[in-house]
Amino acid sequence: MRDNDSTQFDRLPETAADREVEGRPSRKAVVEWWTDRFGVEPSIFDGYTFWEKGAGRVWALPANPDPPIPVEALGLNVLRTRQEHWKPTTAGVQRFCQKATRNVVVLDREKAERFLAGEDQEVDWDGDWGYLVAAHDIAGGVEPIGVGLFTYGSLQSMVPKGRRREF
Repeated sequence: MRDNDSTQFDRLPETAADREVEGRPSRKAVVEWWTDRFGVEPSIFDGYTFWEKGAGRVWALPANPDPPIPVEALGLNVLRTRQEHWKPTTAGVQRFCQKATRNVVVLDREKAERFLAGEDQEVDWDGDWGYLVAAHDIAGGVEPIGVGLFTYGSLQSMVPKGRRREF
């Protein structure tokens, strides 16, 4: 096993058996996590490569360059691993969860506005606790807004401070 180099992007191994860096998730584990947690079709990730930079920041790139890549940013930051519970990013949910079938809480206009402003709020949700896709019906279709953390009847907005908006 080699050490993780936090100054460069390394491609995730296809499977855990292919792992060269201890603790690094595999592509298979990442795709299965999105599929199991949010019900997205695995094929949505076809054509994307997954990369790690630092400890557990996973990025998706619709290209396949040769690793390692010594750059500051690459593709879209979609997931944080190397912690007890993997956490999707707002950008990851917005890009890959348009057709999510599980753990999606659809908010009415008032609740969606409060969510975008970064407010925590009580919601009526009888599904899984943990990270959810917060969504809103826009122009006749449900669109993901971002990531919420649901516990004890409360939905905590995980919208990054710089992306919050008040209406």
